[in-house]
Amino acid sequence: MSPVKVEIWSDVACPWCWVGKRHVEEAAASLDRPVEIRWRAFELDSSAPKELDTSIDYVDRLARKYGTSRDGAQQMIDRMTEVGRQRGLDFRFDRARPGNTFDAHRLLAWAADSGKQTALKERLFEAYMHEGKSVADHETLVQLAEDVGLDAERAQSILSSDDFASEARADQATAGQLGVTGVPFFVIDGRIGVQGAQPPEVLLSAFKKAIDDAPAETSAAEAESCGTDGCEI
Repeated sequence: MSPVKVEIWSDVACPWCWVGKRHVEEAAASLDRPVEIRWRAFELDSSAPKELDTSIDYVDRLARKYGTSRDGAQQMIDRMTEVGRQRGLDFRFDRARPGNTFDAHRLLAWAADSGKQTALKERLFEAYMHEGKSVADHETLVQLAEDVGLDAERAQSILSSDDFASEARADQATAGQLGVTGVPFFVIDGRIGVQGAQPPEVLLSAFKKAIDDAPAETSAAEAESCGTDGCEI
């Protein structure tokens, strides 16, 4: 029985991508055949410095981004936090240390070769969204790779070079060709596209369409996502 192949474009700094990961895992658990996941790189802000100014707290940063008050920004954060809680995710935006995620994507491309990509993706989400760790810091990235059983020395070597940069850039080029403007974005068996953190039942339906060899399509259903202009929170 051949697996259903799912490619997921996402960023580790995207809260809806972590929610989407939970949804695809739930959908996969309900399917009667294996699901093979490959994580693809998508930078929400490719121009971001290694780490943003931490003197501006997350609420103020969000308020400025969306042109709202601190109260309005806090309401957005509270909503996203509650969505996460319902899915077993403990978002701690008060700890978040935004910064450039390209090196994290390079490590993820490497981790795919050893079958540990999904484990590293989860560890990166947890580090950024819950623990308040910088996923741009090389020392932190090496430790996170080691946490999931990857070789620390090789991780350090990759980060000190341009290894896997071409793979990450190729993923992002493909996203552009596909017209991806928000993540998570799922491509199932190379034919069926699903935009946003769709509920598990929507993803399960897409899996079944792929199994039944349904025509290629892209879901136009409304679902929350993060784009280069921000997250729908």
